[in-house]
Amino acid sequence: IGDRVMAFVNYNAWAEVVCTPVEFVYKIPDDMNFSEAAAFPMNFVTAYMMLFEVANLREGMSVLVHSAGGGVGQAVAQLCSTIPNVTVFGTASSFKHEAIKNSVTHLFDRNADYVQEVKRISADGVDIVLDCLCGENTGKGLSLLKPLGTYILYGSSNMVTGETKSFFSFAKSWWQVEKVNPIKLYEENKVIAGFSLLNLLFKQNRGGLIKGVMDKLLNLYNSKKIKPVVDSLWALEEVKEAMQRIHDRGNIGKLILDVEKAPTPLMANDSTETSEAGEEEEDHEGDNENKERMPFIQ
Repeated sequence: IGDRVMAFVNYNAWAEVVCTPVEFVYKIPDDMNFSEAAAFPMNFVTAYMMLFEVANLREGMSVLVHSAGGGVGQAVAQLCSTIPNVTVFGTASSFKHEAIKNSVTHLFDRNADYVQEVKRISADGVDIVLDCLCGENTGKGLSLLKPLGTYILYGSSNMVTGETKSFFSFAKSWWQVEKVNPIKLYEENKVIAGFSLLNLLFKQNRGGLIKGVMDKLLNLYNSKKIKPVVDSLWALEEVKEAMQRIHDRGNIGKLILDVEKAPTPLMANDSTETSEAGEEEEDHEGDNENKERMPFIQ
């Protein structure tokens, strides 16, 4: 009692008080602040499980990750850097490139023909594709896989984001999903997988798999090899604006809801980002007392 802790919760973290099984609770390292702790478990466990438990990342492999500027994307890039000679291809909105260019080996605009760009650099394609977009990107990702490569779907943001989303636009995105032929997978020696950390924990009761992963990740954090990327802090009253920032793909790293913060955006970095719509997003520095308040992850 009294320890600072971080935890996995099932869709109910937007609150001042939450309840979760004790096996999903972990002590926060002494030099990790609450904002980093809120951003740590979901991002890094998702990235670690996909890279090492599903795809078996090894030295010399190559990885394509979509939304490289997001929380999971940045966690993927950091974990790849812990393995020698891993090449990371990333896609992201062009205005994010300056901020994240040092975290990946090759960076492409999300709207560019990244398939041709990847093949220009690596004619055989890549060993691992991590896809949080779905839609037409499914077929593109499969086309880039090397023999014995692994494509992992862990989201479908293309189906739920955009200026207008109707039943017809959703249906169009769904129709664009590649129809997978098992015989073709067999002939081409390719692997398709899916990953949902929340389902693994709360529906499939595999929480025991996560403790060892968290221990490894905390060791990497304590040895300064990984660090959560926090985009910005928001008051609970600002949840609408925070969700809009995610919807507009404006974030670099994770957005955090702070239950004690006053309703004024507190940016985690000192730069001014420009969104795809051409609007500037202002930074706001908060006072020191805000930095150690207990936030919860979006």
